Amino acid sequence: MRDYVVRRLLALIPTLFFASLIVFLAIRMIPGDVIDVMLAQNDIATDADRAALEAALGLDRPVLEQYFVWAGKALQGDLGNSLWQNTSVSGLLAERIPITFELGALALLVSISVAIPIGIYSAMRQDTAGDYIARSFSLIMLAVPGFWLGTLVMVFPSVWWRWSPELEFVGLFEDPIRNLSHIIVPAVILGLSMSAVTMRMTRTMMLEVMRQDYIRTARAKGLSENMVVFRHALRNSLIPVVTLIGLQAPLLIGGAVILEQIFVVPGMGLLLLEAVSQRDYPIVTGVFLVVGVAVLLINLAVDISYGFLDPRVRRQ
Repeated sequence: MRDYVVRRLLALIPTLFFASLIVFLAIRMIPGDVIDVMLAQNDIATDADRAALEAALGLDRPVLEQYFVWAGKALQGDLGNSLWQNTSVSGLLAERIPITFELGALALLVSISVAIPIGIYSAMRQDTAGDYIARSFSLIMLAVPGFWLGTLVMVFPSVWWRWSPELEFVGLFEDPIRNLSHIIVPAVILGLSMSAVTMRMTRTMMLEVMRQDYIRTARAKGLSENMVVFRHALRNSLIPVVTLIGLQAPLLIGGAVILEQIFVVPGMGLLLLEAVSQRDYPIVTGVFLVVGVAVLLINLAVDISYGFLDPRVRRQ
């Protein structure tokens, strides 16, 4: 198991290299570079002004040279400075990462708390009214985009009941109650959107496992139904479910970007949208690097969790 973890950690290095290179190049392919955006504020800008600004920002060198300079500093923990604010990207990310992490963790908690119990119930009550209600709920959550639901929550309650979600963000350690009152609504919406696929996967795997021979043997030995379901069936059915949760990590972060914009949550998503609109290359690259590391580490944690769910994995 230890060798397996070491191999996976080493595999992160080339993955991060190619991911960062693709993002570094892709953001520069967007029509209208940062120099154009800056000079658009000055109607009498000349070619000399453009050349001077490119040299000052370090954008006069070839793109690949810029990348390797950036990568060398990134290995030392320096992600550069914002082209507009001249502030440290690492400092900006350090302020925003905990907020996005809190939103994502709450959304994941909501998703698992809803999906797995309902998926188990739906499988145990196959083709009953409760099963049909659960499956209908999952289909609705699949069909309704999270950003659309978030927009409805922002608009209609304020029109009908003169209520709207908290929009002034307060840090978790400053005022936990106000913090949760602000972040719980987008977290629930994001969690419910993610729960649909997990719920259906849980139901499908539970139905498949419950038809296995060893389940019939366990029942024949006189074990209670709860013992059969939660000790024997659930543990084996969770392996594909855990894999699916790991694959949803990019969706979790992508959904957070949109909902942070709707609910004015000052996380990495809001920072990314502002940076893209301004063509602030260091911020965009830094955000994607952090997101890439987070996604890879989440999937690594998922792979490690197999060893706790399936003892056969530990011996590999």
